[in-house]
Amino acid sequence: MTLGGVSASAVSPDPETEPPPDGPPPAVDDQGPGPGGEGPREPRWARPLVAVVAAVGLLLLGAAAGLLIGLPGSSSTTTPAADSVDVGFAQDMTVHHEQAVQMAAWERDHTTDPVLHQLAYDIESTQTQQIGRMQGWLGLWGQASLPVGGHHMAWMSGAMSHDHGGSMTSGGVATMPGMASDEDLKRLRAATGKDLDVLFLQLMLRHHEGGTSMLQYAAQHADVPEVRNLASQMLSSQTSEAAYMKQLLAQRGGQPLPL
Repeated sequence: MTLGGVSASAVSPDPETEPPPDGPPPAVDDQGPGPGGEGPREPRWARPLVAVVAAVGLLLLGAAAGLLIGLPGSSSTTTPAADSVDVGFAQDMTVHHEQAVQMAAWERDHTTDPVLHQLAYDIESTQTQQIGRMQGWLGLWGQASLPVGGHHMAWMSGAMSHDHGGSMTSGGVATMPGMASDEDLKRLRAATGKDLDVLFLQLMLRHHEGGTSMLQYAAQHADVPEVRNLASQMLSSQTSEAAYMKQLLAQRGGQPLPL
């Protein structure tokens, strides 16, 4: 049998009859045992290949996200307006999350309690990732990364008077519920030991509870499905974390702070 004028024997040598090729075999030093003889070492080409595959995966994920939320000028979906629930939620929740990340990072670096260290790390990493998603959306929509004018929650004008007894106006509020004050943060940085852990739990618990109304409103009223989904996920995870923090606080003799 021939393949393009070349005999099959020319392209498929019989390993039992053909002599081994001249010269030394390919170098296999990277396949030998690793330090301590614990098993085969990772080939040198493996990490660059993994990096390339990961980069391609991120590009594909970004493209899919762009299709879901709509790029500016796309005719497939409508890009959210500056005064929409989607944009307002992404901007305000970025600010809200940034303070939580700040407090969690401080607790992670200064607590001596392994349980609190893990909790702080989890909050910091999760909310940092969520900030990245929201900022990515805002960039795709061509919107400002943070609220304009220093006011928050104007995108919730339909729920403000109902949920807050008329204390809010359509122009929004200067401070979102649950946010720690400058004095709160100063006390957190000055505290040590058990006092630090209790204060961190108190401030983070209040922070989570304060963001509940924004998460609920966005989960119900955002136009973009991905925004509604993220708000729902945040609401579920933060509700669970809040219940856990109440347990940890009680075990350490602390009481929740009022909103």
